[in-house]
Amino acid sequence: MNSKLTRNLYMIPYAGWIVLFVIAPIFLILYYSFFDIEGHFSLINYQKFFTSVYLHMTLSSFWYAFLITAFSLFIAYPTAFLLTKTRHKHLWLLLIITPSWINLLLKAYAFLGIFGTYGMTNQFLEIIGVGTKQILFTDFSFIFVSVYIFIPFMILPIFNALNELNPTLIDAANDLGASKWTTFRRVIFPLTLDGVKSGCQVVFIPALSLFMLTRLIAGNRVITLGTAIEQHFLVTQDWGMGATIAVFLIIIMFLIMSVTGNRKRGV
Repeated sequence: MNSKLTRNLYMIPYAGWIVLFVIAPIFLILYYSFFDIEGHFSLINYQKFFTSVYLHMTLSSFWYAFLITAFSLFIAYPTAFLLTKTRHKHLWLLLIITPSWINLLLKAYAFLGIFGTYGMTNQFLEIIGVGTKQILFTDFSFIFVSVYIFIPFMILPIFNALNELNPTLIDAANDLGASKWTTFRRVIFPLTLDGVKSGCQVVFIPALSLFMLTRLIAGNRVITLGTAIEQHFLVTQDWGMGATIAVFLIIIMFLIMSVTGNRKRGV
């Protein structure tokens, strides 16, 4: 009885944190979504969201989030696999993760210099005879910088899954005559799928709501739901519409988590 009481006491700060910083903000967003720009209770925001403008914006957000996640996975999986084969794998992993500790704004401004007209990328293109190119404010620069920022978060769960993989299973596949590709396809990848799902979750969900990179790197050529939320809250002052978009983002987030979540089967 004592241990149960102690456990319940320890749960109080956690429950308080969840209520104040998770549940309360969600209810506040839901509350504001039912008010129009003049502060009157209305369902107009939900009607607006299902117009062609916002539906196209939603599809565009999904498309860019998919591209960012796909490129991140394409680079992260072989990188994580190679890391598990190195001698000082945890040191190399730390070096890969360290850039994620730097402020996102600082990294974005660094790429403004790298991809700018007089940046090192264009200087290199001049040296090899290609000439100066418009790299900033393009889809390429937006996806490249986004992948650079998110890739450590994709590598970490995949690395953990690969690192925990029982090597005797790979040895067994080799003993049975399986090729390297067959071993990867039938043994390694299925057993590390949970790490892939976790990595995709942690990249795809925030990639849906990017807004700062769309302005600084893409020059507002890329419009996402996150960009629309920022504009409604800070420019048009239409908090109701901004909150409505946020409500749908939260719903999408929970749907993605439920689809890609790990389901434990009962024995």
